[in-house]
Amino acid sequence: MTSTDLRPARPFGAVGTAVVTPLTEDGHGVDLDASQQLAVHVSEHGNDLIVVSGTTGEAPTLTDVEKIELSRAVRDAVGPEVRVVAGVGTYDTAHSIDLARAHADLGLDGLLVVTPYYSKPSQAGVIAHTTAIADSTDLPVMLYDIPSRTGTALSYETLLRLGEHDRILAVKDAKGDLQQASRIMAETGLAYYSGEDALNLPWLTIGAAGLVSVVGQVAGELERLMLDAVDRSDLAGALDAHRRLVPLVDAIMAKMPGAVAAKAALALQGVLPHAAMRGPHVPADTDQLRALADAIDAADGIPSCDPTRASV
Repeated sequence: MTSTDLRPARPFGAVGTAVVTPLTEDGHGVDLDASQQLAVHVSEHGNDLIVVSGTTGEAPTLTDVEKIELSRAVRDAVGPEVRVVAGVGTYDTAHSIDLARAHADLGLDGLLVVTPYYSKPSQAGVIAHTTAIADSTDLPVMLYDIPSRTGTALSYETLLRLGEHDRILAVKDAKGDLQQASRIMAETGLAYYSGEDALNLPWLTIGAAGLVSVVGQVAGELERLMLDAVDRSDLAGALDAHRRLVPLVDAIMAKMPGAVAAKAALALQGVLPHAAMRGPHVPADTDQLRALADAIDAADGIPSCDPTRASV
């Protein structure tokens, strides 16, 4: 064990959401007013962490200027008790460093750094890339381990190495290797956050600090109930919240891309004025909207929706 033992148990809060990026109706611009309204909505419905410019936020389609403006707008919209983290990782180390530095003075609480995608670098390359980004600002870093999208998983040895860095505090895990994560949590100061909604409860039960959810922007209250139940060792209560979430998780995460489903759900709930997407994503079709509306209305304890909303 090292000095990392002194790191906070929940360095980025507990219940987090990777929010969608509201666009103008033609999809050409970012709707900053709607982004601020969404941030406030999310913070008022169980979440104490907001992640912008992540996968769900259609980050690969956003310009650097849009990402910076989005982070600034969301930071300005919510109070200091809500943590705001911005995704700055790309497959280009120099570009990622430039993005990190551009976010350094926005009053954010951290940076999300995804494993470089498409290039499939070696583990040595991943370490060099991630360390360079972490060294480029004073902001804390959350790693994002999602090999299904990046093509490269963070190995046990790599996580041990990165866990030695003073500013690398946590891992958002969408890999699902609970055994590896249990070892890393036991041997380093890294906190883990579930990055896969279907596994939120299993992650919490093995000691994860919290979650960074897609479903959380639609059902943050239920996710808060689940986490609070785990915290007080109420397994029955946690299971009840988990089971109430299952149909919604299935509808949002298994039937269409999560970004498409989350934006459609928010529009159905009346949180967003419409569900415009940027290519290559296309909006949900009528059948998908109907099924999504049914799942939302079946999930007791969250804002309901009007499936006839013509603007969706």
